[in-house]
Amino acid sequence: MTKKPRLLTGDTPTGKLHLGHWVGSLENRVRLQDDYECFFILANMHAFTTRMDKPQEIRQNTLDIAMDYLSAGIDPQKSVIFIQSEVPAISELCFFFSMLLPFTRVMRNPTIKDEIRDKQLGENYPFGFPLYAVGQVADILAFRPQLVPVGEDQIPHLEMTREVARRFNQLYCGINSHWPDSDHLSKGGLFPIIEPLIGRVKRLVGTGGPNEEGQLLKMSKSLGNTILLSDEPDVIRKKVMGMYTDPQRLKPTDKGHIENNPLWIFHEAFNPDIQWVKEAETRYQEGTIGDVECKKKLIEVLIELTEPMSQRRQILEKDPAMVLDILRKGNARANEVANETLHLAKKAMEQLF
Repeated sequence: MTKKPRLLTGDTPTGKLHLGHWVGSLENRVRLQDDYECFFILANMHAFTTRMDKPQEIRQNTLDIAMDYLSAGIDPQKSVIFIQSEVPAISELCFFFSMLLPFTRVMRNPTIKDEIRDKQLGENYPFGFPLYAVGQVADILAFRPQLVPVGEDQIPHLEMTREVARRFNQLYCGINSHWPDSDHLSKGGLFPIIEPLIGRVKRLVGTGGPNEEGQLLKMSKSLGNTILLSDEPDVIRKKVMGMYTDPQRLKPTDKGHIENNPLWIFHEAFNPDIQWVKEAETRYQEGTIGDVECKKKLIEVLIELTEPMSQRRQILEKDPAMVLDILRKGNARANEVANETLHLAKKAMEQLF
């Protein structure tokens, strides 16, 4: 039998998953389970970089995401869901990999810069905060995957991962720096040079309005502009009916704009009836269809997508022991793979005694 290629991705537990996670990466994870050997990491250690004083919250968030995965269609019979802190080999690999990246290179990572700005950390952040970027490299390379489905904002982390894999293969496995990435494994390299897979919607906007510069903000729990995968129908109705649209459109007969309008961004992202969307967008621009009618249609679409997830989640919430059992089994399998990688890395580095 042909061995499946391997896939790894995951989330830092900061709360329940939302529609931005679905179109950014999660739907790809569900879709690819039959074609790849899938590993999904719950990166609870990374959550401590900004919330070290909230361990109970981090624990609950970790379980919440595990339930969201299962509710969304991640099948534990096909895929491995595991907890980062339960796989010690990741931390050991992180230490070795940190020697392959200059500190200045880590701090040039635009995602780190954005988080320092967005979370208003200034200079008041622990050493572990920039270290988590190297930790993400270890999260990935510990499982030697070929493919990593992520949102667009994670691409800088993946580029660092590719750099570390190349550097390790060159330094310890004799790979020539002029050889193409695709040849690393066949010529004796340990780590594949991973490929990212970006979701069909790179940056889903939230339900709220623009910032002071007129830019729509991405869907984010911290901004309170999310629709959760676990939201019940009544909650979705309330959120969609309060969604920002075209502020210049005061009545249904006014001509509207679909550009930078969350209502139409959501329809284009989630409504499978493409013909309806095209016709309704034309009517909206002509002033012959109102916001309320278009929002009601969007509510139907989103409830059809999320209600099965919400119902499955309610069942899981009543049986936390089952969720923990799935995670324990996932941790065991993840340790098998990560320990093998650590052994092979130490062998390449001549550090087996």
